Amino acid sequence: MSPVSIPLKGRRMIPAPTAWARANRSRLLGAALLLGLAALGWLVPLLSDADPARQDLGRILMPPSAGEPLGTDHLGRSMLARLAAAIRLSLGFAAVGVVSAAVPGVLLGVLAGWRGGWLDRAAGVLSDAFLALPGLLLVLLLAALAPGSAWALYVGISLVLWVEYFRVVRATVRVAAASPQIEASRLLGFGPLYIFRRHLWPEIAPVVLTLASFGAASAILAVAALGFVSVGLRPPAAELGLMMTELLPYHEEAPWILFQPIAVVFLLVLSLNLLSGSRPR
Repeated sequence: MSPVSIPLKGRRMIPAPTAWARANRSRLLGAALLLGLAALGWLVPLLSDADPARQDLGRILMPPSAGEPLGTDHLGRSMLARLAAAIRLSLGFAAVGVVSAAVPGVLLGVLAGWRGGWLDRAAGVLSDAFLALPGLLLVLLLAALAPGSAWALYVGISLVLWVEYFRVVRATVRVAAASPQIEASRLLGFGPLYIFRRHLWPEIAPVVLTLASFGAASAILAVAALGFVSVGLRPPAAELGLMMTELLPYHEEAPWILFQPIAVVFLLVLSLNLLSGSRPR
């Protein structure tokens, strides 16, 4: 489809930005934001010897300076070091949770949508059972069983996210499995791996990548929300939601300190949402 042209005072035609160009710019902006935050998280420990847990009661609530670009918190700890550690923690949780949920969700969705029968019914009942329990409540239950444990958050987030991959992939594969291309490949004797690589994966890949971006953003928000209500990780862990709770009593004395973890959560979620846009066909 050729780009639409917009007349400019009758003298010349200026091509209007296409949907693909707008989506591409959004993805580039999201990638730039995410890479910048990841660079902050992983380069700060390499370029600085600041310890996120080191306290200095003589430097409480210091404003940003040359020695501390982001200031210090209520215990004199470096905000730059703590935000870098919190970014690594949040992105690590998001990556591990998404991979752990996507692999079983996609595999079950492909098998159920392609084979059908008892496998489809059993997987459908299992996914309905997980949907019957609110996701955040499931994470809270696991976090209550192991207070302050990272594995409980990881398992809870993975159990919540896999259902989305399963249901969407199963619906997509059901439609694709009845296509003439797959029927022709079967008649020509091609095996399941070839059919999956050649026909099914190109159909489900954009959907899976979109779900992965949204799932990573949901995981970051879930960890931050649990930390904010003091159910997630415990002090002295550098976690964004926990940092908000610790710094909230000092919002009048040092508002810039409280703003920093809030801004990091916002930018992380925004970058992942911008990356989630799929290329228009």
